[in-house]
Amino acid sequence: MDGSYSLAGFVVGAVVGLTGVGGGALMTPLLVLLFGVHPATAVGTDLLYAAVTKAAGTAVHGGNGSVDWRIAGHLATGSLPAAALTLIVLAQFDLRSPSLTQFVSAVLGVALLLTATALLLRQRLLKWARSGGTGRDSRGTSATVAVGAALGLLVSISSVGAGALGVTALLFLYPRLASVRIVGTDIAHAVPLTLVAGIGHWWLGSVDWALLGSLLVGSLPGIWLGSRLAVKVPEYFLRPLLATLLVAIGAKLTAPLLG
Repeated sequence: MDGSYSLAGFVVGAVVGLTGVGGGALMTPLLVLLFGVHPATAVGTDLLYAAVTKAAGTAVHGGNGSVDWRIAGHLATGSLPAAALTLIVLAQFDLRSPSLTQFVSAVLGVALLLTATALLLRQRLLKWARSGGTGRDSRGTSATVAVGAALGLLVSISSVGAGALGVTALLFLYPRLASVRIVGTDIAHAVPLTLVAGIGHWWLGSVDWALLGSLLVGSLPGIWLGSRLAVKVPEYFLRPLLATLLVAIGAKLTAPLLG
């Protein structure tokens, strides 16, 4: 058990509790850039970390009736097969080869930049969607499945996307759905997705169980504390701060592509 990993888990857990996002978006790059964990191992370990932590969130949201299980099912219809196919493709390569390592880092960087954009523009996007949206329409099911497939692909490679990106997509697809139900549905969908992708990475040999245990020791109390403080810390301050941090990390990870 490494105390530094537990401390990192506590900090990230607190951020997740405060903002509702930031698990994969912070934990994976933190492991890669600060602790020097191989990108493939960081992604695989973080996926199982997310599955455990978001299962607790799903229990709370489900008990409160804030999960639309029909929508979550449509997302999973697209995301789970996409995740499985992505992992099958990844299995054909050496995850520790320099080229694939660079590819995973680049996808992670792009996912962070997209997440930061979603965080910064969420309120404007929500206002725009609701001003012209009609809620659920005949294209809702197919579009939701397609969004799920895109999330399955992105999450399986980078472990990022099931949070802020998933919520933003649902805001567009279901602009009349209450925000708490959008968040609860997104969290509920993330559990099977991260679990399937995490098990797949375990099959590929890219999960560090000791690291996972150390992270969970810190993150569970961190999430509890962050959730308690969420009502006292203004969201308009936290989201831009988190987005700025994600932009800086994403730019660092994608810099080799531009160079």
